[in-house]
Amino acid sequence: MIDEIIEFNKTFVAEKGYEKYITDKYPDKKLAVLSCMDTRLTELLPAALGLKNGDAKIIKNAGGLVISAFDSAMRSLIVAIYELGVEEIMVVAHSHCGACHMSFEHFRHEMTARGVTDDTLDTIEKCGIDLHHWLEGFKDTPTSVKKTVETIKTHPLVPKDIVVRGFIIDSETGELEEV
Repeated sequence: MIDEIIEFNKTFVAEKGYEKYITDKYPDKKLAVLSCMDTRLTELLPAALGLKNGDAKIIKNAGGLVISAFDSAMRSLIVAIYELGVEEIMVVAHSHCGACHMSFEHFRHEMTARGVTDDTLDTIEKCGIDLHHWLEGFKDTPTSVKKTVETIKTHPLVPKDIVVRGFIIDSETGELEEV
């Protein structure tokens, strides 16, 4: 698949397909959106929010979560605020999310089936990484959104004038519900 993508890319560049996407690094709407990496949202999310290329910084991860105050999602938001001029943040989870009810025990089984040893997992745990927490999903989407919004709002490095609001988008229709 990657080889096919590389071939497509050569044609895309040669035919100047990139020209309609040219913008700068600063989001025109001074907006960052933290959302899930779910493939259903790739085009639906920006379309449902009326966002075009260059309007917002879109940060995606499994579940659209901030799982700790200093994880990569939070780091990206801090950079977006201080380096890129973001003034508002939308946390957008979605219906029927795969991260809902995710658990380390499921991943442990999948990992060992693919050759990761229990010794490796134990070594990671001994290094201070709590795999149960790191690979834990959430049980309730609205509660998860509220927790992520609160983590961002109360972060010691987030200025108090930054607007942070949480939503759930229907992964079929694109309808937004504020949480």
